[in-house]
Amino acid sequence: MQTHQLNWITNFIWGIADDVLRDLYVRGKYRDVILPMTVLRRLDVVLEPTKMEVLDMKISLDKAGVVHQDAALRQAARQAFYNTSKFTLHDLKSRANQQQLKADFEAYLDGFSPNVQDILEKFEFRNQIPRLSKADALGTLIEKLLSPEINLSPNPVLNGDGSVKYPGLDNHAVGTVFEELVRRFNEENNEEAGEHWTPRDAVKLMARLIFLPIADEIASGTYLLYDGACGTGGMLTVAEETLHDLAEEQGKQVATHLYGQEINAETYAIAKADMLLKGEGEAADNIVGGPEYSTLSNDAFPSHEFDFMLSNPPYGKSWKSDLERMGGKTGLRDPRFVIEHNGDPEYSLITRSSDGQMLFLANMLSKMKHESRLGSRIAEVHNGSSLFTGDAGQGESNIRRWIIENDWLEAIVALPLNMFYNTGIATYIWVLTNRKPEHRRGKVQLIDATKWYKPLRKNLGKKNCHLSEEDCTRICDTFLAFEETEESKIFENAAFGYQKVTVERPLRLKGIEGDCDRVYKAKEIKALKETCERSETAPPVIKKIHKKGTAPDPIRGLFETTINGKPVVVEYEPNSDLRDTEQVPLLEEGGIEAFLRREVLPYAPDAWYTEESVKTGYEISFTRYFYKPKPMRSLEEIRADILAVRKEGEGLLDEIVGDGLR
Repeated sequence: MQTHQLNWITNFIWGIADDVLRDLYVRGKYRDVILPMTVLRRLDVVLEPTKMEVLDMKISLDKAGVVHQDAALRQAARQAFYNTSKFTLHDLKSRANQQQLKADFEAYLDGFSPNVQDILEKFEFRNQIPRLSKADALGTLIEKLLSPEINLSPNPVLNGDGSVKYPGLDNHAVGTVFEELVRRFNEENNEEAGEHWTPRDAVKLMARLIFLPIADEIASGTYLLYDGACGTGGMLTVAEETLHDLAEEQGKQVATHLYGQEINAETYAIAKADMLLKGEGEAADNIVGGPEYSTLSNDAFPSHEFDFMLSNPPYGKSWKSDLERMGGKTGLRDPRFVIEHNGDPEYSLITRSSDGQMLFLANMLSKMKHESRLGSRIAEVHNGSSLFTGDAGQGESNIRRWIIENDWLEAIVALPLNMFYNTGIATYIWVLTNRKPEHRRGKVQLIDATKWYKPLRKNLGKKNCHLSEEDCTRICDTFLAFEETEESKIFENAAFGYQKVTVERPLRLKGIEGDCDRVYKAKEIKALKETCERSETAPPVIKKIHKKGTAPDPIRGLFETTINGKPVVVEYEPNSDLRDTEQVPLLEEGGIEAFLRREVLPYAPDAWYTEESVKTGYEISFTRYFYKPKPMRSLEEIRADILAVRKEGEGLLDEIVGDGLR
């Protein structure tokens, strides 16, 4: 079907909202009625040809006392859904009495299959019926959707001479109409749109980033796609289309199964409805959601592994309630978030409770295929905090370390500002795989695409720009080329790692000069701290004398001194006030010792570190790698500015500094 025809249908349905609901609902609430009614109209017209077969099957099953009827009724309807009520929307159109219409319409809704009931429940559509009925709008709404001016049926409407008046709408076309309605309603409600709706330009880029590198390797077969924060399902459907297009170009036949999880009830209903409208009944059953289905605390697919995964998880959003349901930080034992890594059997990926975005990434990584030829490929959107938040040993840093040390991170793409509907902050696409090609192994590519965009003629919420086809192609070409340019930097994995080292200085106290050659017990040290003044020139407090034969190692806190004329190796009590930390890059030549000898000991010769204090962390600083300092102004430019200011001040500057600037 032509695009203009789909637009006409969309505009017609959009117009129904203005015609029927204008004085009954505020504009932001039109969607509560129009979206479920559009779903119902399409389902109704698709079920019309098999209506009698379904009713006959229902009678037979009831007579036979069959309890589980769903499969048989689906088969009778020849669809993934059905309706066992005696009504169709055409039957309801003729009701003159509003009370009778309300009762019959509710009976009609009750006849739908469980998967449609789930959609209606999550839309909370039954709550709208009393209001629509009381305002005498329900019948008008049904009549408008049954208008002969539009055709929502898969079969064409013919003229008297047999020519096609309105072409039929296939499942893909009606899905496109529905998605366009969702997009328009989301843009009407810009403040909340970005939470559940990722702009199509960003989604297309994400899909290409995961598929293009392996386009030549796609074989005929079945592939599983997953989104753990699926919103209205747009990412899954765009990814599915992209995969099918690439496979077709390669002459391959692929089947896809879509899986998604979404906590927002209405958004989940939209996603599931969209799948049903597209004729993807199995996919609709694989979309799970509602308030009880938080991806973090209630994983709907714990034993599944997926070929391709895409997501735009919530960022800057608390997951404290999930954490409490999972047993708190000390009681959480979910194998997605407490893993084995680098010899640690309880390596924690648990992030701060104020922001759970990186846990969605950890969730997807737990679902990678490790035995298949192509493994798994992932694209996920994050804000800037995922690059650097979290100190060494904390959850966010541990996730980055786990990813990079497993060599899963392929690239990170910095997107233009103001790309999303509800935020203008910096956003990034992380691209990961457990099947890196040979030339990418051990390396990570950072791409600065912040300047590659086209401005929008009219802002959509915070969104004031978009990625054109040319911009998307440029980003993908840069990604595939894997070369150093001004916008593309390539680093060794270890370049993002560092060791956080605690540097100690000895506790030095005035008043112990006459008794400084002995070991002080913990209680004595505590008392001395309360009574003695600290001084850089006072003697250090000894807390331990090592056995004879212990080799001195000052940089590790083993100092050689003389007690009673004999050389001994001692440890000093550290001064917590002088305690400091240093970040030593993993690529530091000579390691921690060389760094401390160069950066610390020249200024604090008595400093040391303990190996037990060392923690490994990872952070990624786009600003550092792509920062371009502005060239300094010339002296002539500065002089000209000063002279201009002096002239503007009408000689006042001369009174202050004299004539020295002439």
